[in-house]
Amino acid sequence: MQYMLLIYSDENDWTETQRSDCMQKSMLISAELTAQGKLISASPLHSVTTATSLRIKNGKRQVTDGPFAETTEQLGGYYIIDVNNLDEAIEIASSLPPAQKGTVEIRPIFELPEMQSAT
Repeated sequence: MQYMLLIYSDENDWTETQRSDCMQKSMLISAELTAQGKLISASPLHSVTTATSLRIKNGKRQVTDGPFAETTEQLGGYYIIDVNNLDEAIEIASSLPPAQKGTVEIRPIFELPEMQSAT
């Protein structure tokens, strides 16, 4: 089963040393998951200050600077994993460095058979 692990934290809570350490540890975890055939994709995101949000209202496109929601924690990155069950996804999420400072949201990916055959 595939899960998306969404990494949330207050990006202003990280020092450059902490961010660098987090990236190094996260890359090691990604390499381990890749070797186990469990990692589909992972990536950090640029600062929330670079976000652009799009909405379509009454058929008109509205583009604004900034994230979709004003929150204390911002989406900072993601992992897409393929594991046997939620317990295994929770174990992996628990090992991620950002879990110590923020939140890792674990969501199953809704698999669409017709989408898979198109790729």
